Amino acid sequence: MMLVDQQTYLPDDLLAKVDRASMAVSLEARVPILDHRVVEFAWRLPQRFKTRDGRGKWALRQVLYRRVDPALVDRPKVGFSVPLDNWLRGPLREWSEDLLLGAHARTEWLRMDRVAQTWAQFQSGRSETALGLWAILMFRAWEQRWLQ
Repeated sequence: MMLVDQQTYLPDDLLAKVDRASMAVSLEARVPILDHRVVEFAWRLPQRFKTRDGRGKWALRQVLYRRVDPALVDRPKVGFSVPLDNWLRGPLREWSEDLLLGAHARTEWLRMDRVAQTWAQFQSGRSETALGLWAILMFRAWEQRWLQ
């Protein structure tokens, strides 16, 4: 599993996202846990130091317990999501409305009456469909760029 993560998930997902996000704000990022000495050490560790009692990263947790409040170490993962609802109701509203409802918004791929209805419900606060609207917006932006 470590090998698969090292060859696929890290370079194709996590590290690519960190790289794009840091480059977008002209920030040079380094991932210290990927220092070759740390990786080599992790590969040499016996399994009993990696997983214990059904919990992963056992050895790392033991080190952290010495320096960090255990409540911070043992809490569940928390993902990061952008405030899409606020953006689509705020700074991206005009752009979104133009793509979804503007004169050039006609498309053979979508039922525009439903899109307009969903947009109106979202803007009025009667629904929280930001992710679905974002998917439509990305499709419309792609369609406008490549098919029109």
